[in-house]
Amino acid sequence: MSFWDKIQEDISKNLKEGLSIFKEGSEVVSQKIEWLTDEGKKKYKTFNLNMKVQEEFAKLGGLIYDLTAKKSKNPLGNKKVAALMNKIKKMESAISKLESKDVKKPKKKTVRKKAAVRKKTTKKTVKKAVKK
Repeated sequence: MSFWDKIQEDISKNLKEGLSIFKEGSEVVSQKIEWLTDEGKKKYKTFNLNMKVQEEFAKLGGLIYDLTAKKSKNPLGNKKVAALMNKIKKMESAISKLESKDVKKPKKKTVRKKAAVRKKTTKKTVKKAVKK
C-alpha cells in the first residue's frame, strides 16, 4: 500500500468516524430539545392553571365578603360559593396531575472517542509536567 493510499484510507476512516459521532451527538441534542419542549409546555399549563385558580379565589373571597356584609347566616351554603369551590378543586386536581406527570429525560449517550482523546491528552500533559 502506497503512502497516498494510506492517507486516503485514513481520511475516509476518520470522516466516517466523525460523521457517526456527529449523528450520535445530533440525536442526543434532538432528544434533549424534545424533553425541554415538553417540560416547558407542562410548566406553562401549570402556570396558567395557577393564575386561573388565583382569579377564582379572588371571586370567592369577594362573594363571601358580600354575603357576610349582607349578614347572610351561612355564606358557605350559598350555591355560587359551592360552585366556585368545586371549580377550584377541579383546577387543583388538574394542577396536581400536571405536576405529577414525569416527562422522561433523554438517555445520555457517551461517545467512546472523546474519552480516548481525553486520556491521550491527559497522558501528554502529565508527561510534560513531569519533564518540567
